[in-house]
Amino acid sequence: MTRPQGYLAIRPNQIYSWDITYLLSAIRGQYYYLYLFLDIFSRKIVGAEVYENESAALSSQLLVRICENEGIRPDQVTLHSDNGGPMKGATMLVTMQKLGVMPSFSRPSVSNDNPYSESMFKTLKYCPQFPTKPFETIEAAREWVKVFVVWYNTEQLHSGINFVTPASKHAGNDVQILTKRKKVYAEAKERNPARWSGATRNWQPIREVKLNWLKNDQINFNEESTQMAC
Repeated sequence: MTRPQGYLAIRPNQIYSWDITYLLSAIRGQYYYLYLFLDIFSRKIVGAEVYENESAALSSQLLVRICENEGIRPDQVTLHSDNGGPMKGATMLVTMQKLGVMPSFSRPSVSNDNPYSESMFKTLKYCPQFPTKPFETIEAAREWVKVFVVWYNTEQLHSGINFVTPASKHAGNDVQILTKRKKVYAEAKERNPARWSGATRNWQPIREVKLNWLKNDQINFNEESTQMAC
């Protein structure tokens, strides 16, 4: 099976990953559906909504709002997803074409082709705040997701981006934060060198984030492109 196109993100709003996950409702056999779009470079959740069903129309409406909020230009963003109906439905594909959003899809039944979304849902469902009981109403689910997104974007120090918040990384403030942190660690080592067996932690900003990258891939992109030669 041919693997999907590999990509390299070097700034926010270049490559988004998205997927849908189930949220249990209090009614047996009924679920709510969380649509979540993630910027893989900054790890910021750029859009999340809870709906009662899965549809390409709903996903396209959310994508339009995200592009408006983020000021996305045509041919700026690649959107990666799996092969579900809401992702490949006619309404969604037409909307992407109108917005100039470039599609990218996982291989059928290969979950690790979409690792950022899979990891995001694991973080969401295993965080201490996740309810131990099903959501009583869709409004309760929406309110919980709203609170989670604020916490995740603005409070969580994400290990994948060297322990800054996704919102800070998305805004480009991580360089200043990590420069200051590096200075603090260097000063601490100078005051008490016996506490350090070697160099302090590497606080360099994360400059590149790769999606479906293999070891021998060669980077081939210009200022606006995020695609790699495969």
